Amino acid sequence: MSEAVYSVVVPTVGRPSLRTLLHALEAADGVPPREIVVVDDRANPAPPLAQGVGATPLRVVRTGGRGPAGARNAGWRATGTEWVVFLDDDVVPDEDWKRRLQHDLAALPPEVAASQARIEVPLPRDRRPTDWERNVAGLAGAWWITADMAYRRDALVRSGGFDEDFPRAYREDADLALRVRATGRRLVAGSRTTRHPVPPAGFTASVRAQRGNADDVLMRRKHGRGWRTRIGEGPGRLPAHLLTTGAAVLALLTAKHPLPSRTAAAVWALATAEFALRRILPGPRTAAEITRMVVTSALIPPVAVRHRVRGELARSRPRRSTPAAVLFDRDDTLIRDVPYNGEPALVEPVAGAEAALRRLRERGLRIGVISNQSGIARGLLDEAQVAAVNDAVERRLGPFGTWQVCPHDDAARCACRKPEPGMVEEAAAAIDVAPADCVVVGDTGADVEAALAAGARAILVPTARTLPAEIRSAHRRAEVAATLGEAVDRLLGAAR
Repeated sequence: MSEAVYSVVVPTVGRPSLRTLLHALEAADGVPPREIVVVDDRANPAPPLAQGVGATPLRVVRTGGRGPAGARNAGWRATGTEWVVFLDDDVVPDEDWKRRLQHDLAALPPEVAASQARIEVPLPRDRRPTDWERNVAGLAGAWWITADMAYRRDALVRSGGFDEDFPRAYREDADLALRVRATGRRLVAGSRTTRHPVPPAGFTASVRAQRGNADDVLMRRKHGRGWRTRIGEGPGRLPAHLLTTGAAVLALLTAKHPLPSRTAAAVWALATAEFALRRILPGPRTAAEITRMVVTSALIPPVAVRHRVRGELARSRPRRSTPAAVLFDRDDTLIRDVPYNGEPALVEPVAGAEAALRRLRERGLRIGVISNQSGIARGLLDEAQVAAVNDAVERRLGPFGTWQVCPHDDAARCACRKPEPGMVEEAAAAIDVAPADCVVVGDTGADVEAALAAGARAILVPTARTLPAEIRSAHRRAEVAATLGEAVDRLLGAAR
């Protein structure tokens, strides 16, 4: 079995625990990394970070405060090894970590893109854990966290790495994992063990943690409403926080009306008490812990709601460089147009279609097709023939998350035939995204008009049949790309 060649990337803001990590890495038994890249993400990089503590080469890369996602991206892009192991600067690898890492990586087949360590959070043995300690202990069962996560370099390249729209160390690792899995590759659990000590926390640490509610909005917009299930989490407490906060607001607004005000206040008190008891009962129940739980249980719901609203407002417009989904016209956009084609053997992808779709899938974007097929209404072909042609397209260029076909002609005055927005809206619903988070790519003015009517972004890729007026209109109201490849460049942010 050949040895896996790997580098270690450690993003840091200069915590003292960094030196403990570096000592543990050097002392661990097994094949050392080719190098350790410490990414200094402090806005003001002083004093100097801890340097190497042994024979393993160590480099410091400075990012000036881009955040954890940006720091990890800078780190892995500075390496050249097949595997990149991300470690947080406050973890401690076990004594046999390097040997077990080799066991985890060396025999993995190419379809496996990443290997996750087992995370252990040491808790006190002489008492029950506090609420904060229990929250940190949840890392032991979390999926795909970068406290200790090894990724193949090619998976990072193809996915684009971590999304730097995530501003803190929260959700950016789950987002990357979902995007990598969307390309058909697997993530597996390894045998190595890394300890994650419970960091110190102030009185309001649980309140400050509610900032993550804003990041959950981005997760939903990128991965649909079922994203929590797909990362191994439960539904969360936001609905309860909304109820608690709403009751408090209602009590204040109806202060001059005793009955509704008292009723709303009672609902707030009961909801707050339930939340506090849920956090107090499993803990040590000391006076200090009970006080902290009572106070923060009253503060958390409105703070969580405020951050959620902030996230919704920040994401109220589609993200220009990385939309959630791309909806393609079929004929003359993905395949050569054969008028009223009912023959699967005549399906021929246009130049660049396969590569363009592959790039989108590798970045985790969902893809659908919306196609006018008026030949059905005109009796020139039937629905079975259209389905057979679509199956042939799927075999050549698929998979697609949704197919939406309008069988009507203009006389039907339906809501689905482009330029009406019906198919865009139906496709977005089918793949569980908002129309505003979709981009429609097509070759006619009808494609552009349907997108704009649904609130989606539109990119026109003209062909010889596209009317000059349609191109002029698209330049004014949407975007125009010369080829499918250029359209994908725009979608992925490679062109502006």
